[in-house]
Amino acid sequence: MTHATRISILLAAMVGIAAGGAHAFDAPKRKPGLWQIDNRMSNMPAGMGPIKQCIDEKTDNFYQQLGEVQKDKCPVMDMKNAGDKITVHSVCKVANSTATTDAVFSGRFDSDYHGDIRIKYDPPVQGMGEASMAITAKWVGPCQPGQQPGDMILPNGMKFNPQQKRGAKQ
Repeated sequence: MTHATRISILLAAMVGIAAGGAHAFDAPKRKPGLWQIDNRMSNMPAGMGPIKQCIDEKTDNFYQQLGEVQKDKCPVMDMKNAGDKITVHSVCKVANSTATTDAVFSGRFDSDYHGDIRIKYDPPVQGMGEASMAITAKWVGPCQPGQQPGDMILPNGMKFNPQQKRGAKQ
């Protein structure tokens, strides 16, 4: 599986999780500034390396708004906040498949969090029937010079901003 495919699958999973905002769940907000996000996927060599994302108060709102737009593709969305853990169960249409996601997130969200995500695809996507992913994120300080809120810097140095690609207002 290519690097781009892995990123696409990760983003699809995050959109599915973000859709929970459309279902009356008040998700915790991340602290504004630069976040380093490491992810590891099952059946893959070592992680692709950290992603650095510049966060402001509107960034998390963007992902919830994106979830609102996608809610017709996620007929099942159950998110619960149980103490220091957030659990997610969703069923979403991704391409020509149904993705069932179960995830548990824990942490303070103002400084760090961890997520364990398991996704099952029916039928498989590019030969993958299921995937497990672990996400570890930590706040590392202010955004880098020249970085705009929402900017993500991938391990290969490529920079993109999902908010700008969707025409979101900053």
